[in-house]
Amino acid sequence: MTEPRLTFKEMCSKFEVTPRTLRYYEYIELLSPERDGRSRFYSGREVARMTLIMRGRQFGFSLEEIRQWLLMYEEKGSQTQFKAFIELADRQLSELERQRAEIGAAIDDLKALRGEVVGLVD
Repeated sequence: MTEPRLTFKEMCSKFEVTPRTLRYYEYIELLSPERDGRSRFYSGREVARMTLIMRGRQFGFSLEEIRQWLLMYEEKGSQTQFKAFIELADRQLSELERQRAEIGAAIDDLKALRGEVVGLVD
């Protein structure tokens, strides 16, 4: 029995991405769909890779970081990939914490300025 495959349109719909985005991910070799003439078909492997790509983007990883991380699995196995992910995650967590602090400070400043301006209104 053959593994179910998604068409190009189904893949775009499943992950809520534009055709342009999906073609770009193929161009930079994040995905490698099967081809039958002009049609593209995505196996379970490609769906799993796309799931990881979307999660990586959600967490703020660059496409190059994601590409290297996916390539690592193929070349060195899951343990090496897991260790690399921990390093990437630690770095990204630090960056997100820094951004949260900046946003918190900006919110506090804006609230204070708004309060001052409210006091100037009749």
